[in-house]
Amino acid sequence: MSTLTETDCLLSKVEFNQTNSFSSFFLDYISDKEVLKPFHNGIPTIESLKRQLDERNFPQQHRQVVAQVLSSQYEGIETSDLTSKHIGLLKESNTFTITTGHQLNIFTGPLYFIYKIVTVINACKELKAAYPDYNFVPVYWMASEDHDFDEICHFRMNGKKLVWETEQTGAVGRFNLKGINKIFEQVIGMPEFFVQAYQKKNLAQAVLHYVNALFGEEGLVVIDADHHELKSLFKPVIESDIFENQPQQIAQKTTDALEAAGYSTQVFPREINFFYLKDDLRSRIIATDTGYEVLDTELHFTKDELKQEIDQYPERFSPNVLLRPLYQEFLLPNLAYVGGPSELVYWLQLKGIFDHFETTFPMLMPRNFAAVLDKNTLRKIEQVQMTWEDIFKNDHELVNEKVRDQTTFQLDLASQKAQLETIFQQALQQAVEVDTTLERMVKGEHRRAEKTLEKVEQKILKAERKNQEVLVNRIYAIKEALFPGGSPQERKDNFLNFYMTDPNFVQGCLDSFDPFDYRFHLLKTNE
Repeated sequence: MSTLTETDCLLSKVEFNQTNSFSSFFLDYISDKEVLKPFHNGIPTIESLKRQLDERNFPQQHRQVVAQVLSSQYEGIETSDLTSKHIGLLKESNTFTITTGHQLNIFTGPLYFIYKIVTVINACKELKAAYPDYNFVPVYWMASEDHDFDEICHFRMNGKKLVWETEQTGAVGRFNLKGINKIFEQVIGMPEFFVQAYQKKNLAQAVLHYVNALFGEEGLVVIDADHHELKSLFKPVIESDIFENQPQQIAQKTTDALEAAGYSTQVFPREINFFYLKDDLRSRIIATDTGYEVLDTELHFTKDELKQEIDQYPERFSPNVLLRPLYQEFLLPNLAYVGGPSELVYWLQLKGIFDHFETTFPMLMPRNFAAVLDKNTLRKIEQVQMTWEDIFKNDHELVNEKVRDQTTFQLDLASQKAQLETIFQQALQQAVEVDTTLERMVKGEHRRAEKTLEKVEQKILKAERKNQEVLVNRIYAIKEALFPGGSPQERKDNFLNFYMTDPNFVQGCLDSFDPFDYRFHLLKTNE
């Protein structure tokens, strides 16, 4: 078993390419494959981030505006000394950020939300230790303008899906919290910080509250970019995209180059990459023969009217997936973006846009990936004699492998197949001496006989699987704990599954994750 030296929580780390969990696109990126190098700024390490720091261009005016807005957004929030210090330090030219972004999932959503934030916090700590003359601020960017409510309205706890139902539309950060109290009725002992969070005015304020409660002592800064002053800094890009369509043209060239190299891309560059955002509306802006309109509404603008709207109300223009990353880098003196495998590979389509707008393209840093094993699961793994790598094997193949390993019987018919091969080779030789046209018939009968033996072999294995029912059930229980419903635990289960019995769960993640060790972490609970 490829275990490393254990910490209180860390069991082992497994190479990404041994987990059967990642696309070849992501694996090629993280292995720094030559063909992808033109699309990014290098793989993040302590050393390469120093080079990124030296090259990062960022206007002082933006620092002042962002720090001021953050101070106002944190009014009424019980803020740690370190977070307050970090907000102030953003004004300084020697301060840089490591950022992750995520949707406003209720009650944090899936586990990997926690892992993303732990990654940025730990990365900043390591960078500060390496380069003490600089300041490094961990940032969580709230996707408060996103309108895909179906992706954030639920979470899974103790095998049960808990859902918030509402008819509200538009940017989810602006949603009021009516009806969410029904979830509290289904969870006994809900942490107090969630109770307080969901008494706030809207979802964005609720998420700020609970993320600050979980990570404020670590100095995490949470930013909500749905703001007039922040969008004002982005006016040049809004106008360039809507009236000149430059981002589409640039991104399409990059997309074509990636696809020519054999990679499937995720983001479709549009002619206009902004939504119109107002009240409960977030809908695409499109060009028409007479000017511009907002899809599925009666809103129409001439070019001059839309320019005036951008100038007076920039907060009404919400970037889509193509330009949201650029907006982020306009606001933050960022060195690296921390994301999951799908996020990072779509960023590879964007470097040309950053170059065009003379904004440093951030390094793309994989978040920490992990699975959490409770005592019951660990006991089963020991009983089955599984290695850490076995955890990631296909269910059916793993069961068959372990049944074969632990049986006292001969389950394969290899010797019989060898004998069959000899018999039919002799028959073939004898038959073609009489009539060469019999060759095809003899080979066909040989294959049918082989299939019969294979069927018998499968029946023997199936019977032995039944004999070893306890072993088989243990394996499926392990897989269901770590891949519930066939999906990775970190993408399915909520952190409350572990936090409710171990209030130090988040601290355990902070202690165990190495942000620059790009392997899959296996943790154990301290129940």
